[in-house]
Amino acid sequence: MSDVKDEGAAATRIPADIARPDRVLGPLTARQAAILAAAGLVLYGGYWIMRPVMAPLAYLVMTVPVAGVVTAIALGSREGIGLDRFLFAACAHARAPKRRVHAPEGVPALPGLVSPRLAHAAGPMPAAMRMPYDAVSPMGVLGLRGWGQAALAMCSTVNFDLRSGSEQQGLVAAFARWLNSLTGPTQVLVRCHRTDLAPLADRLHHHAPALPHPALERAARAHADYLAELAAAGDLLTRQIVLVAREHPTRHQSRRTAGGGRAIQRVQEAARALAPAEVSVFPLDAEETTALITAACTADSPSTPGTEAEGDDA
Repeated sequence: MSDVKDEGAAATRIPADIARPDRVLGPLTARQAAILAAAGLVLYGGYWIMRPVMAPLAYLVMTVPVAGVVTAIALGSREGIGLDRFLFAACAHARAPKRRVHAPEGVPALPGLVSPRLAHAAGPMPAAMRMPYDAVSPMGVLGLRGWGQAALAMCSTVNFDLRSGSEQQGLVAAFARWLNSLTGPTQVLVRCHRTDLAPLADRLHHHAPALPHPALERAARAHADYLAELAAAGDLLTRQIVLVAREHPTRHQSRRTAGGGRAIQRVQEAARALAPAEVSVFPLDAEETTALITAACTADSPSTPGTEAEGDDA
């Protein structure tokens, strides 16, 4: 970054692809080498089987498109994910039910009075929805159904554009130091959802008479009326920044209980590391984590002001 008002500003490099797989055979990873080797063995075995009845040139012409498709799948990628993983994900999506409902006890069958013709016209029965979590511990750690645990925290924002070049460089350098210190999967989730200002306006009206001066009371009531007008004008959107630290289970720990303490420790480390970047990190307890997951799974659920982390606009 550069700033004409501050010649001391400079660029800060943040390493990319820190989770890139190791190359074991030239530019090929172990996964790519295994896919190409398996395809080569299959094609070579097919050649020995078809050699008595097919000319080598004819077999070569027939297998070149197959080899090209396999090579493209093995070496290609999209958004950092291999095409083979995309293919498996597409197959899993095609086989998964498209309609799911919240039914912990299971989806009941149609009553017997429904005719087979109507049942066929209605399509396949919906499946019970299984969320990728199972419980929240008393310390606020989210269990991920046997795939480790995760700790959540709210983050404040930083007004970046109004800073000078040297200040921006300091903020970016502090954020880069935190990125370089990560020891496990970390997600920064930015949610945009509706907010409800009516409760805040009601609280201002309720506490306005207790203010020590009539001018303060009038100002509080005027601000409450302004918030009420904003709430009545239309849907108001707010941003919520959530930091998620995830820990995978180890070999010597059960998948259900592993990583909870380490995930909380990583959130605390993030709070200390992001303090120089002027980002405040507030770990969520069990009640706050449950409320956040419930709001994320409920469409168009408005939030109440006061539950968001305070900070400047980013």
